[in-house]
Amino acid sequence: MLPLFDLPSPFPDEPGRIRLLEPADSDAAGLAARLLDGSYDKPFVLENGGLRALHFGLGYVQSVIRIADPAVLELGYAQRMMAFLLFNPRPRRLMMLGLGGGSLATFCHRYLPGAQMTVLEIDAHVIALRELFGVPPDDERLQVIHCDGAHYLEDTDERCDVLLVDAFGADGVSSAFLEGDFYEHARRRLTGKGVLVMNIAGDKRDYAAHVARLLDVFDERVIAMSVREDGNYILFAFRDPAFEPRWKWMRTIALGLQGRFKLDFPGFAQHLERGQVLRLAQRLAR
Repeated sequence: MLPLFDLPSPFPDEPGRIRLLEPADSDAAGLAARLLDGSYDKPFVLENGGLRALHFGLGYVQSVIRIADPAVLELGYAQRMMAFLLFNPRPRRLMMLGLGGGSLATFCHRYLPGAQMTVLEIDAHVIALRELFGVPPDDERLQVIHCDGAHYLEDTDERCDVLLVDAFGADGVSSAFLEGDFYEHARRRLTGKGVLVMNIAGDKRDYAAHVARLLDVFDERVIAMSVREDGNYILFAFRDPAFEPRWKWMRTIALGLQGRFKLDFPGFAQHLERGQVLRLAQRLAR
């Protein structure tokens, strides 16, 4: 991890300490001014109340960890992304676009010991902060690669049971995903019964095109779950042309998953069942 520069938060509504990837002799007042006017061009960390958050700006919180236990999923959207376990309780191969603060990677590394995970992150500064966020070092089960995730999916022959897409910039979902055939390449990287899990947030006008593309590529085999407390949607897209949710079975295993992972899987299952009939593209067009 690179040296960090520490200063009081300059944000009136966000108290705490700011930690930056800057030299020890940096100009604190100048950095505070750039943070306030939005011209600071690196990710930064805000610490307060035992929590540590990654930001690219104050528009979105990229990730939050509990400093005392980084494997706890603090944010509702991150908890709900783990609902893929209702479709595949024991995945063997995971891929993830976007490391962020690493909460999902850290959680999966701890609680899915039988799974291998490759995380693709385009921003070297984000990777430089991984130790601060408690992300485990690379080993035989976890590998963090500095690369353009969209290009990686296009070029690799690797397959995965679950592809987690949580790749945000300062303005929301990466617009690069609409260029070329990203969603088609993502579908091809899935195993026969694989699932893509995607976090979307922000202005509906900005992410409606992503939803429409996903529905098209996956022939509308997409279930949406809203995250009211965070203002996000989690989308689950399924490669298997014969995919049909097994709701009764899912309700049965949800209690077991809740015991294993300490997350509200019965609630997730109920929410997913309601979301099956959601035509999100139509709702976004209203």
